[in-house]
Amino acid sequence: MRTVGSDPGPSGYPWGMADHRPCTARGETPLQRADRNFGELLQELRVTQTGVQILFAFLLSLAFTPRFPDLDTVQRATYVTTLLLAVLAAILFTAPAALHRSLFQQGAKAHIVRVSSRLASAGMGVLVFAFTGAVLLVVDVTAGRAGGLAAGATTLLLCLGLWGLLPRLVRRRTAGRTSEEPAGDAAGPRADAAAEPLGGAYAGAGRASGGSRPAAARRLPEPRRRNPARTGPSTRR
Repeated sequence: MRTVGSDPGPSGYPWGMADHRPCTARGETPLQRADRNFGELLQELRVTQTGVQILFAFLLSLAFTPRFPDLDTVQRATYVTTLLLAVLAAILFTAPAALHRSLFQQGAKAHIVRVSSRLASAGMGVLVFAFTGAVLLVVDVTAGRAGGLAAGATTLLLCLGLWGLLPRLVRRRTAGRTSEEPAGDAAGPRADAAAEPLGGAYAGAGRASGGSRPAAARRLPEPRRRNPARTGPSTRR
């Protein structure tokens, strides 16, 4: 029966310790990478939650304004729909914190990161329509139905372009240049050779040439030492 750290596994690392060996070009272990990804995700959620909180507070206060009873059926439907979308977006953005708290110290950080990323993406999609509904409602009340529809359509196109189309274009331009891949795959053999010390580079070059050491790494022959018996003064006369 194998125990953690008892003998090396197929990859050369002890059994049960695969999460502690470097696996990316940054020299991170899988656990370190999951911690960093979750921290970056929380920073993104802080930015989006600020917008959701402002929108939700505005919609809640709108129901208690003097002009709210004057809204027609379409405007009331828009208001209720937008309010529910804002609530749904807030729930999706706060779900990763609840998920992390429920699975705390359960060894599921990688799964938490994947599920939280999907929840955040779903929240962004819901937030697009919440922003669109809020702009549509406000402009409809102040400038008329045609102006509200135009403003809502513009908001929808801007959100889809900046939040959906732009990331895909950037992803296509940066495809193949990610630092999340294993160190040997992302940078190629040149980067590996540059990262090795001088002796390791010579050893790698020797292996590539069939086992013989390169000329730069071969030892130069040492100069012959003179015989001390012959270096003295000559005994011949």
